[in-house]
Amino acid sequence: MLRQPYGGGRPYDRLHPRIPPVHDGHVPLFSFEGHEPQVDPAAWIAPTATLVGDVRVEAEASIWYGAVLRADFGPIVIRRGANIQDGSVLHGGDDPVTEIGEGATVGHLCVVHGCVVGAEALIGNGATVLDAALIGRQAMIAGGAVVPPRLVVPDGMLAAGVPARIVGELTAGARFWVEGNPEIYRELARRHAATVRPVEPPYTG
Repeated sequence: MLRQPYGGGRPYDRLHPRIPPVHDGHVPLFSFEGHEPQVDPAAWIAPTATLVGDVRVEAEASIWYGAVLRADFGPIVIRRGANIQDGSVLHGGDDPVTEIGEGATVGHLCVVHGCVVGAEALIGNGATVLDAALIGRQAMIAGGAVVPPRLVVPDGMLAAGVPARIVGELTAGARFWVEGNPEIYRELARRHAATVRPVEPPYTG
């Protein structure tokens, strides 16, 4: 059952057209102990993503193919315009609530566990962000990094390595992706919502 999300988020940005609704009953949403995913009609959920329990997805956010958001120990909140890319896994408890900020990006094959990701931050492909870490606004976690528990990455800074450490301000190249990716993925979600359809396998006799 689809319901409107509750909780924060800024007023709707009328400069961006809404993502066409794609909830046709085939998106894998599952209740857990009476808690159901709450998905705004203007969000896009890929048909092979899985949402379980108290997951809250705001307008213009997108959850991509093969992503798993399992909210059984505590809520998972995906703010307006954020994108959770293919194969990523989100899980966590309630101290803190796992939250992905407005316009933030979680790249492909990431693990995000019990932490807070700020608005328009970018978690690079294959990165892991662990419990109680705080990723600041427009900060970037380099691909493959492992952010240890309780690390604070300030606004606009880059963290990299295993374990991750803060290496400095964003380079021009990194800032290009941090600033541009939210709109790139809003537009890409609109295209997928409008055109992706199942394909029947060819008859082989």
